[in-house]
Amino acid sequence: MAGKSVAYRHFQRVLTQWPVDILRPQVSFQNAMRRRIDKQLGPSTTDNTSYDPANESKDTLVTPLKPYNEEEQLEQVNVLYSFIENRYAKKYPLSNRLLKPLSNPEYYENLVKELEEAPKRSFFGRLLNSWKGFVRWS
Repeated sequence: MAGKSVAYRHFQRVLTQWPVDILRPQVSFQNAMRRRIDKQLGPSTTDNTSYDPANESKDTLVTPLKPYNEEEQLEQVNVLYSFIENRYAKKYPLSNRLLKPLSNPEYYENLVKELEEAPKRSFFGRLLNSWKGFVRWS
């Protein structure tokens, strides 16, 4: 392939826009997807198998890659774009009844607050919080 495919360029673009997971920064969706698309859509897209008998070992199971299909790859890119643009949240908005259940109306607000504070918490803060979960004062 002379140049990069359209799907490859779109994958690269969408991954630059993908947000970083603040709770698990060591686990990167972007890096995993880049490895996948480089393997499948990278410079050697004409080679559709990943089987190499010279590099075969008993520990690894090597499976052949599916034949390259540009239309299928563009559909996958479109799904990633839909997540970034929040298409589904806009199409199916959550009702106030769902976000504030009668049994515990502040539950989701507290959950979001906790998720925002968690990455900034120190080791001792995390330890203290875990002990708070074990001990009930009332």
